[in-house]
Amino acid sequence: MSDTPPPRGTDAAEDDSVVETLGDAPAGDAPAGDAPAEAVPDVADLPGGARAALEAVLMVLDEPVTEEALATALRRTVEEVGGLLDALAQEYAVHERGFVLRRLGGGWRLYTRADLAPVVEGFLLGGQQARLTQAALETLAVVAYRQPVSRARIGAIRGVNVDGVVRTLLARGMVTEVGQDPSAGAVLYGTTDLFLQRMGLDSLDDLPALAPYLPSAEVLEELAAEGLA
Repeated sequence: MSDTPPPRGTDAAEDDSVVETLGDAPAGDAPAGDAPAEAVPDVADLPGGARAALEAVLMVLDEPVTEEALATALRRTVEEVGGLLDALAQEYAVHERGFVLRRLGGGWRLYTRADLAPVVEGFLLGGQQARLTQAALETLAVVAYRQPVSRARIGAIRGVNVDGVVRTLLARGMVTEVGQDPSAGAVLYGTTDLFLQRMGLDSLDDLPALAPYLPSAEVLEELAAEGLA
């Protein structure tokens, strides 16, 4: 459904002719919360400078990380790190590398290119692709657009019992419990950061405008009253 993180140790080639801003960032005031100077070497003293240090950190990430966290690790300002991230993302795209640098879920991370997903999946899964079923995708869409939402309301929209599908989505880490309905006491569900990553979204605001086509809260209440929920 989305980009796959690249294998560890992937070489990120440098080309100073593509983006001039990829050189060492000038030294400046370190962001608040920096590690002590004696614990972390100044990136200006490392081979490749700030660019190389940033790529090294990005290569080991298991989830998106904010510019603020990267700035703290590199002891650079958020503006400097943001400029380096934009420049790296542009370079990888221009050279059509096997991976891309994207800002998703409120942070940055390296991903393999979407068009190369079948190759990566074939290698990692031996040709067996663990895809969500149509029922799971439909249920996930309802949660995404109507969250926080209970199983009863999901079932009312889909017209079927969704207990098993919801358990699957919980196990996959795509949805999570986000609270309880104050009136009925039912568990409410919402999507996770993993959902945003898999769908290639930065936030729920990036979802396509499909919500107007779903039943209104009033219709759902009528269905529930009729025992269809």
